[in-house]
Amino acid sequence: MNKIRNYALALMASTIFASPAAAQEKQVRIALMTDLAGATADYGGQGAIEAVKMAIEDFGGSLNGQSIHVDFIDHQNKPDIAVTKAREAYDTGTDMIINLSNSAAALGVIEIAKAKDKVVIVTGAGSDRITGESCSANSLHFAFNSYSLANSPVQALAASGNDDWFLVVSDFAYGLSVEAAVTDAIGQVGGTLNGTVKHPAFMASDFSSYALQALSSGAEVIGLSNSSSDTTNTIRALKEFGLSDEQKMVAFTLLINEIDGLGLDQASGLLFADGFYWDRTDESRKWSKRFYERVGKMPNMVNAGDYSGTLHYLRAVEAAGSTDAETVLAKMREMPINDAFAEGGRIREDGMMVHDMFLVQVKTPEESKYDWDYLKILETIPADEAFIPLEQSKCPLVGKG
Repeated sequence: MNKIRNYALALMASTIFASPAAAQEKQVRIALMTDLAGATADYGGQGAIEAVKMAIEDFGGSLNGQSIHVDFIDHQNKPDIAVTKAREAYDTGTDMIINLSNSAAALGVIEIAKAKDKVVIVTGAGSDRITGESCSANSLHFAFNSYSLANSPVQALAASGNDDWFLVVSDFAYGLSVEAAVTDAIGQVGGTLNGTVKHPAFMASDFSSYALQALSSGAEVIGLSNSSSDTTNTIRALKEFGLSDEQKMVAFTLLINEIDGLGLDQASGLLFADGFYWDRTDESRKWSKRFYERVGKMPNMVNAGDYSGTLHYLRAVEAAGSTDAETVLAKMREMPINDAFAEGGRIREDGMMVHDMFLVQVKTPEESKYDWDYLKILETIPADEAFIPLEQSKCPLVGKG
């Protein structure tokens, strides 16, 4: 972790892909703001750093004769630090901030971007508020959100007769957003929410009591409305205290890195929705193997979203011939997204980049044939079904033209 932090700090305020002479030119300035070495580093960290760098490299390293500058900023999972550093970054010339793992941090930075008339692309946080009540003409949401991760597993299990749920919920912005989305989805399929238990975010080390409450509920499905280490610790506790074959487990936010850490013995059978799987297409495999050579692990959907969001932003700046936020955002909404992450992705008026999602299940050890061969894609959820219909959106921009 210290190595990652030191590497990131060393890169801050450095100009990449620019000669000393080019450094004197006007630059396009990007900031990756995320958790570089803390509890949610799988949503940021070295993977995010390399994904952004790969996007800049694949774009060509310069834009309209200008060098491309990138800063790597650690918000330490603290919304107040994120807001302060975002204000400083925009005030010193940053054009776009990307990632923003931690929903509370993302929501705070969205307000700063709006006040400063700058661009922010959220890839590492999933609160539905980002494109709902708190949407902004200056903010975009790539990769995933609570709705896209909640709907598919609930509907798939209901179709197979499993509609009785108990939820383990992380008591912070994102966990509560997932809980709300899951509760709504359960209601729409006529299911039953047997009960919930809440735990503090990234502070609980012993999940025994939460697991025991979930198991003793007798619910057919135990849903994990949390993320990162909270999710993996919940899974371990449920397995330790005797999750039966009759009870299914659904993780509403799970990354492939976390499956690798758990091991297939503990993770096998888990259902979840994902926005990206490295082994899905020839293009995703090619890009992911390049990523693996740099990071030593396969990319997750947030890493792929960082790459896609950065590349799409640079393409839009090039097409617009400007870094003016309004002009660039208009181009980003106009242009389709086709890259290693998404095919035929598009940005709606609420700021959500909609794309196909995938209902996946973790393989058993016997089913896995090679390194990182962890997932079975059970179903492709088309973009228009994966994300909340615009007519149900709470974004005040919808319908405003």
